[in-house]
Amino acid sequence: MEIEPTVLLAYAIIWTIFYALLSKHIAKLSRDKWVEYVKSEESDDVLVEALQAVIEEIEDRMHDKLEDFKASFFGSLGAASKKLDQATGQGAIKALTKDNPVMGFLADYMMKRGGIDALQGQNTPNNDTQKRSETGKLGLK
Repeated sequence: MEIEPTVLLAYAIIWTIFYALLSKHIAKLSRDKWVEYVKSEESDDVLVEALQAVIEEIEDRMHDKLEDFKASFFGSLGAASKKLDQATGQGAIKALTKDNPVMGFLADYMMKRGGIDALQGQNTPNNDTQKRSETGKLGLK
């Protein structure tokens, strides 16, 4: 049995066309099934299961960063509060009035309402000289 070259060429052309059409049809069916699967809820569950380790790592890192931020924030807030307390002397005033609740209440009221200067005294030597120079002779107006 001999096959002529023209018949062989015809078979090759037919098979090539058939293969091209068949592969396009299979690719189209495959693409349609894949799109349908991706839009389904089943694919969401599969993706979450596949990426569970990544999700847990992100949650751990965010938790660590939040803890670092809280420690840094409250540490700096505490340091600033301590510096403010040292600068204004509120700690000393509170320690002095700790045994006497009435004095403690008055001190807190004065610190909140009148400002800390009301408790620390306005009659410092600098303030007295300023008042004398403003008022004129012998402190009279």
